[in-house]
Amino acid sequence: MGGTRKLTLPVMLLASFERFKNNNSLVFAGEKAKTYGELKSDVEQLGNQLRMMGIQRGTKVAILSTNMPNWGVAFFAIASVGAVAVPILPDFHTNEIRNILQHAEVEAVFVSDSLMSKLEPEEYPLMKIIRIENFREMNSEDYPSFSTNERSVAFEYENVEEDDLLSIIYTSGTTGKSKGVMLTHKNVVWTAQQSLTFQFIDPTDRFLSVLPLSHTFENTLGLIFPIMHGSSVHYLRKAPTAPVLLPALQQVKPTIMLVVPLIIEKVYKGKILPQINSKAITRSLFKIRPFQKILSRIAGKKLYQTFGGELKFFGIGGAKLDDQVERFLMDAKFPLAIGYGLTETSPLLAGAVGKNVRYLSTGVPLQGVELRITNADPVTGEGEVQARGENVMKGYYKEPVLTTDVFTEDGWFRTGDLGKFDKSGFLYIKGRIKNMIVGASGENIYPEEIESLINRMEYVLESLVVQQKGRLVAMVHLNMEEIEQRMKHIREMHDEAVQKINSQVDEILNEIQQRVNEEVNKFSRIQVVVLQPEPFEKTPTQKIKRFLYY
Repeated sequence: MGGTRKLTLPVMLLASFERFKNNNSLVFAGEKAKTYGELKSDVEQLGNQLRMMGIQRGTKVAILSTNMPNWGVAFFAIASVGAVAVPILPDFHTNEIRNILQHAEVEAVFVSDSLMSKLEPEEYPLMKIIRIENFREMNSEDYPSFSTNERSVAFEYENVEEDDLLSIIYTSGTTGKSKGVMLTHKNVVWTAQQSLTFQFIDPTDRFLSVLPLSHTFENTLGLIFPIMHGSSVHYLRKAPTAPVLLPALQQVKPTIMLVVPLIIEKVYKGKILPQINSKAITRSLFKIRPFQKILSRIAGKKLYQTFGGELKFFGIGGAKLDDQVERFLMDAKFPLAIGYGLTETSPLLAGAVGKNVRYLSTGVPLQGVELRITNADPVTGEGEVQARGENVMKGYYKEPVLTTDVFTEDGWFRTGDLGKFDKSGFLYIKGRIKNMIVGASGENIYPEEIESLINRMEYVLESLVVQQKGRLVAMVHLNMEEIEQRMKHIREMHDEAVQKINSQVDEILNEIQQRVNEEVNKFSRIQVVVLQPEPFEKTPTQKIKRFLYY
């Protein structure tokens, strides 16, 4: 896209529809493809329908739907009539959905059949409810159904301005109340345009979509970005569990995937590590660095084939990746890419791709984005990461005080993240400032750093470090299945009775405490380690809801 072209979604869509009309666009994995030409026709037809329903420039229209090609059609049609999209995460609770619809003054909502039960239509007598599967308005015979082929009215794209609102995205905060982030056309289109400086894509690229489209990461980089450059995006009809995902990976053979850490961490801790640990020899060798690299490379080749064998970009974002898993993916020469950003920054601020992948770093700033570290600690160089660029949001919807608070006096956005740059300009994120614990003598303790040490330990699936009654407590969720398997294995080797699994768990927890305390500074030592029997409750973007455990 040339620099002179207006950075709005309608302008971008028209250019793509024209350039790529015969290419595949949005499609269900393994099903009949839809061209950009057909996508254009669907978007324009739905745009006319929205106008007939009284939806116009500035009207708020929500999308509460699982991922599917029609999600993109709805989003593009909303933008093309100048309305404002309000994407809602499918995992949100009914109460959160109600609050969002009311707070954003939503006048119409696209809903997928599977989420209809979360709506309670009788609560919204004035809101237009549209089934996203076929674009029929519920309880209304006044409008022709979408399937009529009469396209008598030529569609006119709204001449929106770059600073007009494109979407209000409600964040699923780890600290409670969700806020409505106002993103403009320019915020999102500019970010998608600049993303090409990190990863070149073209019409031969195939994206396989597994993250919710209502999350900015997937929305900008998994929908707008590929459509801007003529790539195809493939969706799953069901949630991305192994039985659904594995055949789709072989059918689509994606070249690009975006995931949150949890997806690949589960694969590593549930499949790869147990295989390595199943034999005494590989288990011992994996502890020696040169052999660890060789074993990782072998496992990585298999993993690459599992993902279809044509991946060139495996983008991980949304939360911090487990250190051990990152080391494995780098050793395995997997096409790992790390993205850093926030919903408020549309979302990309920095990235580590190709030659810029460095262990534990989130890479370098996106071209055109300025990042700075403020109030840096003179010893560690760590301080708050602040950002400035065309991708920074307009503000929080109807929250002027929160908006003012999140910007500095000289106009920089406060990310709330603690980070530092190394000598080569690579960014390292240490954790959220809000999560920081102040020790007994005023020391700063970063729970995420302790958690990443714990998460490297054998049998650990996830952990959370909190302060209770002045003591540092680590809550640890273990892989009980693997512990039971190992006990069985020992039982087969020795006939004498083996201690009960409970005592084994106590030993593991004691060992975690001991080993972590050997590696951290004096004031970050853990006083108590407790078993967390259930997985931690998470936000829809798979971050632990920390506020529930304080």
